Amino acid sequence: MANVDITKLETSSYDSISDYAIPLQNMDSPRDQEETEWTNPNAQEYWGWFNQNPKVKNAILMKAIWNVGKGWQADERTTIILNKMDGWGKDTAKAIMFNMEVDKRVFGDAYAEIITHNNKKIKDGGKIINLKVLNPMNMKHIVGKDGRIKRFEQIQEFPKPNSKETDKRVIKFDPEEILYLANNRIGDQIHGISDLEALRKVILADSQSFENMQKIINFQAKPFILFKLKTDDSSIIEAVSAKIRRIREVGEDLFIPDDENILSYEVVQVNPSQILMQWRDDIRNEYYRCIGLPQIIPGASGGGTESESKVIYVAFEQIVMHDQLDTEQAWWTQLGLEINLVHPTLIEDLLAKDEAKDANNAFNIQPSELTPGQNENNTANNL
Repeated sequence: MANVDITKLETSSYDSISDYAIPLQNMDSPRDQEETEWTNPNAQEYWGWFNQNPKVKNAILMKAIWNVGKGWQADERTTIILNKMDGWGKDTAKAIMFNMEVDKRVFGDAYAEIITHNNKKIKDGGKIINLKVLNPMNMKHIVGKDGRIKRFEQIQEFPKPNSKETDKRVIKFDPEEILYLANNRIGDQIHGISDLEALRKVILADSQSFENMQKIINFQAKPFILFKLKTDDSSIIEAVSAKIRRIREVGEDLFIPDDENILSYEVVQVNPSQILMQWRDDIRNEYYRCIGLPQIIPGASGGGTESESKVIYVAFEQIVMHDQLDTEQAWWTQLGLEINLVHPTLIEDLLAKDEAKDANNAFNIQPSELTPGQNENNTANNL
């Protein structure tokens, strides 16, 4: 045994570990100049997150479905206008609403070109005939010195023939020519805020966790094995390793004349802690919490009692009504169209049905429960 002096132990130092701090941010406010321009610098990143992360995509799509999925109601005049809208040629008014709701959540801003009869502006008496949803990644905001939107610009790029360069075309829109929806615009910012921005670290953590779990599962299905050959002869090592690689690929057995003297092995197993699985569940829940869609809405278990689930549902109803009211007011103030988005089924309706069933069951006495000599009419009269 080695001779060691226990009195010479040393202590560790954690002074070098810095405290975590939230990064400071400024609002994208109008500057003291004639025009302030803004384009979404993270648009492509948001679009990639939405398409590559199924949890992000499902959470946002479910949120949009609950906000506008049950359609709309309107008077006869508005209904006729909406029913004639076809967007890019194959849309419906409901599809346009859903498209813009998703854009608003993903990018923070949603845009649709307002198409009127004879291109006459609505404020000048123009009659709206269609809405065409635009790509948020191509849109620029131009804000005046007074902090109000002056115009929108659509930046279109086209590849030059037989060249790697592109031509750029700018289409300018007055504010009255664009139906614009902003997501959680706060203060005097000149744009909305994507729901994905608050999930930045969660998305990265989820992706890393998924890759780590994938490696762990691979270890379990095909564990890492340390083969210990009791020889340093390279020709023998190469011959044995070649056979081992072949049999591992096809799942065959290996027969060795004397495995004790030639070969031994050690299997390296990786057993993930239950904490890792719970963390993954918490990450998944974070997507729904961030956008205001509790897990019980898409059908996942909330892990609580029925009473807790009802309270969560009631709180969610207020969020949906808030979002729907924002959309309804935007269509009214910007388009002059009064719509009422159909609310999801209210929990009061569900509770009323349950209470009615309970009341009926309370008086529903089965014939087998009657005492001898009684009949159903007597029982009803006695009640």
